Amino acid sequence: MKGRITPREELLGLPKTVHGGQAWRMEGVEDYSHNLNPFGPPGCLPEIVEAALMEVGHYPDDSCAELKDVISKTFNVEEECVIVGAGSSDIIRMFPNTFFERGDRVVIPCPSFAEYTQQCRIVGAKVDPFRLLPEEDFRIDTDRLLEQAQGAKAVYICNPNNPTGRIEPKDKLVRIVRECEAMGVLVFLDETLLELVPGFVDNSLSGMVSKFSNLVVTSSLTKSFAIPGIRIGFGMANQDIVSDMDKVRMTWNVGQIEQAVATVLLRDCSEHVDHAASVMAEESEIMNASLKAVGFPAGDVSDSFFYFNSIESTGMDASEFKKRMITRGISVRDCSSFGPEFSSYVRYSVKDRERNCRFVAAVDSVLNG
Repeated sequence: MKGRITPREELLGLPKTVHGGQAWRMEGVEDYSHNLNPFGPPGCLPEIVEAALMEVGHYPDDSCAELKDVISKTFNVEEECVIVGAGSSDIIRMFPNTFFERGDRVVIPCPSFAEYTQQCRIVGAKVDPFRLLPEEDFRIDTDRLLEQAQGAKAVYICNPNNPTGRIEPKDKLVRIVRECEAMGVLVFLDETLLELVPGFVDNSLSGMVSKFSNLVVTSSLTKSFAIPGIRIGFGMANQDIVSDMDKVRMTWNVGQIEQAVATVLLRDCSEHVDHAASVMAEESEIMNASLKAVGFPAGDVSDSFFYFNSIESTGMDASEFKKRMITRGISVRDCSSFGPEFSSYVRYSVKDRERNCRFVAAVDSVLNG
């Protein structure tokens, strides 16, 4: 037998990324490890899919023209500044494949969404972690970030950051983008989770992409409409960036059903997302206070709708806490996959009152039962 044919050097020893949202595999377990709209997809979804099935006998519109029109109106951006993908993960893949060469240095916050690092490493870029520090409440120190960004190819920012839940204000982000532009540094801004925060428009930079030569903003319908099984995401940037990214986009990367679903949801169902954002903002304060009352180290109320807390003071690590919660029908995210320094951190999301009460009761049982 001949020897194994080896892949590119960048792939040798490269592990798969780890993600939450897997509790659906376990019967009787409520999943708090993901950060989806807790009310699920809109009730009209089956009708949209059924209608779209009539059109699957031909190739989908590779330009996604109708969907781009809706995205442009929803996010106040020109159609030419939009590129559509199979989830935001598709945009995350396109970005380094378009702009990075082997050896380029990219600055990525740590902890943050694992796919940024994965896709950069696949193309041979060198990831330079920007440490988000507990003593800084895991928020971006702008001056420190800009100093580290000097000479880099790109900077990544997730807002709200996953897993920490911290939201950076718009003026702070604009300063980072502007100063990176002056240094010739690209900025990849992931706003996938922002729509589930009340007043997200006031924090979004999507409507500003045409004003910058270095900014890419990405979002998706995965979280806001709770449809991770239907892969729809999109990127927004100036026309030159979009044109370049379109060269690496897979032809027909977004199917007919996905385009139809996204078009109708964005056009007709925004109230579904607004309702969820409003409910979770209110319930977050109640849930956090209730967790503190049973002795859980909950910290301050989250900027967003999910939490990132250390449970070191309980005498358990995240793995042990997760196991104990699962026996009580609740799944949380063990954040040790973000690095060994986060082995005591868990992430959990906010839902409605009834389910949050069950979560608090499970925590009470784990800590005090």
